[in-house]
This record gives sequence, structure tokens and C-alpha cells, in this order.
Amino acid sequence: MSKMKITFLGTGTSHGVPSIDCMLNNFERCKKNVCRLSLTDPKHNRTRSSILLEHNDNHILIDVSADFRQQALRERIPKIDAVLITHCHADHISGIPDIRSYNGPAPHVLDFYGSHESMESIQESFHYIFSPKTFVGGGIPRVALHPADAPFYLFDDLITPLPVVHGSLKGCLGYRIKNLAYIPDVKTIPEETKSNLKNLDCLILNCLRDAREHSTHMILEESLRFARDIAPARCYFIHMSHDIHYALDAEKLDDWMEFSYDGMKIEVIDEEGDR
Repeated sequence: MSKMKITFLGTGTSHGVPSIDCMLNNFERCKKNVCRLSLTDPKHNRTRSSILLEHNDNHILIDVSADFRQQALRERIPKIDAVLITHCHADHISGIPDIRSYNGPAPHVLDFYGSHESMESIQESFHYIFSPKTFVGGGIPRVALHPADAPFYLFDDLITPLPVVHGSLKGCLGYRIKNLAYIPDVKTIPEETKSNLKNLDCLILNCLRDAREHSTHMILEESLRFARDIAPARCYFIHMSHDIHYALDAEKLDDWMEFSYDGMKIEVIDEEGDR
């Protein structure tokens, strides 16, 4: 038996909370006053979504958010051994230039894993990282990209990519790692992916807002329905906008559900042990 430790580095949407939109409109767009609350209540202050998984002294980062530098400093992350990418929207990869601080002495290279589409997008978005003509100057990340659309082993842990539907984006994934599943951006989940979500100790799932349909994200009603269908031992909601209020909306949750928050730490017990 071993334990996986999960740190919620960020729990917000691409706008973050408080959102600039709200500030520019004197917080009048916040029907639950969440953005104003976030100025004094840390639980309502949400940086862009990402988690850190620690297992057997290995640190696996899932997504390198636009707020990665701030998150790394806040949590004093000592090292990163590998990176999983769910998809290549800006809020999930914009922190990649700052990953260079975790390369350590040359020739240490950080391995990135994700869909073919995500790996190609990273190479296009940060072409200077991969160009032999780049003048290093103050340093650039040393990164190796590994397309991984099928299950693979990482540090003896089985990583199962979980294809999900997130608008028209191709190659959007969640991940199952032992009895943990992480799905931060999703509107619908194919049956094949659902079949890989049985017997979970912990599900971390997208929950954009409390009401009003969204074309590319689950809203609270959909997230609740899906979580109840999967029935993990525990469920934590993530990727939340300023329309989710911890106290008011918590009344709608079952006792095994919870809204995550930046800096939250949980443990998942791996009863089956390692490979």
C-alpha cells in the first residue's frame, strides 16, 4: 500500500478569479460577489487549473498553467520529474517557459506527455525551444515531447489517457493514474472513456459554473450527474468560474463531493501497490 499526494495548484478557469472583466465593471457582473470575496478570502481566489501529483518521491505536474510561476513559488515545489498535458489551450500551457527552472544542470531534460495534437501544438507555440538556431541567453526549457494516446508506464505507474470532448478541440485528454482520475476541461465523456472510470477512489472533474449551459464545459448540474453515475469514493470539482460560491453552492453537493481550492492537498491510497 502506498499513498499519492495531490496538490491543487490552481482551480480556476481561463479567466481566473477574480476576473479582469469583473474588476473593470466594478464587480457588478458577479451575481454571488465571488470576485470581491476573492480579495480577502483565499478559497475564492482561483489561479488557472493544474495539479501536482507526488508518488514514490516522483513529482508529476499535470498542465503548466498560465500561473505556474506563482503556483510553484506558493507551494515551494522542490522538483518536477515529468509533465502530463491535458490539452493546449493557453491557460494550460502558457507557463512552459518557466519550467526551465526545473531542468537542473544540463543535460537534464523534462519529459512531456500528451496527445499528438497537444505535442504538435506545444512545438508550434514555443518553436524557439526546439530550434537549434535559438540563442539560449538566459536559458530556455529543455523539453522532450512524447505523444501518448495509449496507456503507458511512468515511474512504474500506469498512466491511462482519457479522451474527452471539449468543443471542437482535437486531442483533449483527462488522465487516470491508479485509482485517481483527473478531467479538468470537458463537455461530454465518450462511453469508452467512462469504461475506464470504474472503481475510483478519487475523481477530479470540471465544473464551470452553477447554471447556464456552456458549449465546451460541464456546468454544476452536469458535473453532479456524471459524478453520481461514476460513483467514485470522493469527487473534487475544479476549473471553476466566479459563478461557483464555496458556501452557497456546497449545499447542492453530496457528502462525498467537494469544491477544490488553490493550495488544497489530499491523499489517495493505492491499495494495489506499485507495478
